[in-house]
Amino acid sequence: MSAKVKVGIIGSQFEADIHAAAMAQAAEDAEVVAVASPTPGHAAALAERHGIPRVFTDYRSMLREPDIEMVTIAAPNRLHAAMALDCFRAGKHVVCEKPLAMTLEEGEEMVAAARQAGLLLLYAEELLFTPKYVKAKEMADAGAFGRVHLVKQSEKHSGPHSPWFWDMERSGGGAFMDLGCHGIAFCHWFLGRPAIRSVYCQMGTHVHQDKTRGEDEVVCIIEFASGACALIENSWSKRGGMDDRVEVHGEGGVTYANLHMGNALPTYSEYGYGYAVEKAPATRGWSYPVFDELWNYGFPQEMTHFARCVRGKETPLVTGQDGLIVMEALYAGYASAGRGAKVLLPFQPRGVKKPVDLWWDAAQPAADSPR
Repeated sequence: MSAKVKVGIIGSQFEADIHAAAMAQAAEDAEVVAVASPTPGHAAALAERHGIPRVFTDYRSMLREPDIEMVTIAAPNRLHAAMALDCFRAGKHVVCEKPLAMTLEEGEEMVAAARQAGLLLLYAEELLFTPKYVKAKEMADAGAFGRVHLVKQSEKHSGPHSPWFWDMERSGGGAFMDLGCHGIAFCHWFLGRPAIRSVYCQMGTHVHQDKTRGEDEVVCIIEFASGACALIENSWSKRGGMDDRVEVHGEGGVTYANLHMGNALPTYSEYGYGYAVEKAPATRGWSYPVFDELWNYGFPQEMTHFARCVRGKETPLVTGQDGLIVMEALYAGYASAGRGAKVLLPFQPRGVKKPVDLWWDAAQPAADSPR
């Protein structure tokens, strides 16, 4: 067995590019040896950029490669479950991009399949590895802020990086599904993973009605059994570049961690610009591009950790079970936005086709109600 974990990537666009670049920085522990994508030319282009030796147009063919031990899934949300199950049947460990799946049932099946196969299902939540945020948690755990009663996390930009996010049949939801899962996972982890007691959300489609029926602006409040609260703000409608920040409030102190301040280049451009791994689309006007962006977001640290988990050198920090907790909170958030009221957990309705339906369906007036 090679000291390095041999990795295959499913996908060839934004997140797959991040995975490949992050693995290159985790080169002592992992090596990407294959990429698979059905879109003509995309996998080959990614392979050429990152020096990946094998290219496949069908990920199932890639799974037959005996040396591949771990597969990262960077595909549209509706494909996550089927791809992960195929990986487990092929004996491969899985790193799955957020959100874990389209539905709770799919997520539960993924977790059960990994357990039955004796394989790892690792949930790709980079905010648990982001250096500024890790430092904030270290200070909180050391008692710097006393009893923490409020954690805020916000991620806002002008829209998703790939067109499929606008399609609710492929994504399952809008900005909350895309960005809110980060805030849920982060706040839950930061506070020591207490049980979630309730979720309240307000959401709407304010700017991108021409592109999607999904929400492009969200405010979410989560109450935990510990008594602490989380405030999560997400937007696909913010102009002027990416905004990603955290606040921690305790009875004895406070800290602010702005991911793009202190390591950014305040920039003004009339013409716009873009990066292969930039989280927001190319922008014009003022923005704050970050140097060494992958490291600042924690992607190489995340992939190094996952590879070391496959070798048994570290215990997984974030798994499919964490992804399931996020899925339940997403469900509750969409239902809350439709009802206009907080939703108590546990909340596990069955037969949901996609999370955003819980918003749309709850918001519809009853057939016998005045209109």
